[in-house]
Amino acid sequence: MRVISGKWKGRLLKAPSGMKTRPTSDKVKEAMFHRIGPYFDGGSGLDLYAGSGNLGIEALSRGFSSFIFVDKNRSACHAIRSNLKTLEALSVCEVYQMDVERAILRLFRQKQSFDLICMDPPYNDSNFEQVLKKLAQHQLLKKDGLIYCEHRSTYQAPRYISSLHCQQTYEYGDTSVSLFVNEL
Repeated sequence: MRVISGKWKGRLLKAPSGMKTRPTSDKVKEAMFHRIGPYFDGGSGLDLYAGSGNLGIEALSRGFSSFIFVDKNRSACHAIRSNLKTLEALSVCEVYQMDVERAILRLFRQKQSFDLICMDPPYNDSNFEQVLKKLAQHQLLKKDGLIYCEHRSTYQAPRYISSLHCQQTYEYGDTSVSLFVNEL
């Protein structure tokens, strides 16, 4: 795993030890960031099911100002902190070791909202749509903000979930990425 572009282009990222993670491939990551960016002038982001922090770190490298990473696995959070430390980005990031639904509630209580939310849950996660509903319900996505949802290609993303509209779904082999925008 590596950073594709931006200030940390080419830097290698550590994966969580002892986990069977499915990191976003460089091909998918590069294609998607060219669709949604490719570069940014600030902004706040949230990386749910963060694993190594691969997606959030790519966004930071391309110009985002800050990111919060959420993963319930201790090894994943350790890998994220290690990657952020190596890139000297700990000061603009937070890492929450907790499940996604608890993190959403915490962020809502803190009155947080984000320009970009990255979601790359395990493909067998059955809470995918429920998490999107909670993100909309708790207004964690800014108006015109974007949610990047990676999922199995056989999954048909709904067109609407509350105030979220699925703008487009892109297929890359057995992986698809659906982009949701906040229309409130």
